[in-house]
Amino acid sequence: MKRKFAIPTVDGKSCAHFGHCQSFAVVEVDGADLGIMNFMDPPAHQPGTYPRFLADQGVSIVIAGGMGQMAQNLFQQNNIEVHMGVGVEEPHFLVEQFLRNELQTGDNLCNHGSDDHEPNCEH
Repeated sequence: MKRKFAIPTVDGKSCAHFGHCQSFAVVEVDGADLGIMNFMDPPAHQPGTYPRFLADQGVSIVIAGGMGQMAQNLFQQNNIEVHMGVGVEEPHFLVEQFLRNELQTGDNLCNHGSDDHEPNCEH
């Protein structure tokens, strides 16, 4: 089964705030085999643009430190799984952990309601 993972990154490692990433590491996986990882520059940041961008890329799973409720809702509407609360790691390492059912998730590092407007989180 082929799947695409996306991890928001800063300096090549996962970042805490989805909406403030420099790029997305997109990793294609076929069954349990990791494919090539590409770094993709996101479009200009506006509320809701990143989830639409990743859905258009065929992403099926997002691994992130945290994100706002609007982004979570948009991913859900596009049938994209979201796993949050990961620390700063290499993207391949996070995908490998996910495939082994060992991904360590925790609290949404961007934990706030949809009415809050914390500048570091995608709404």
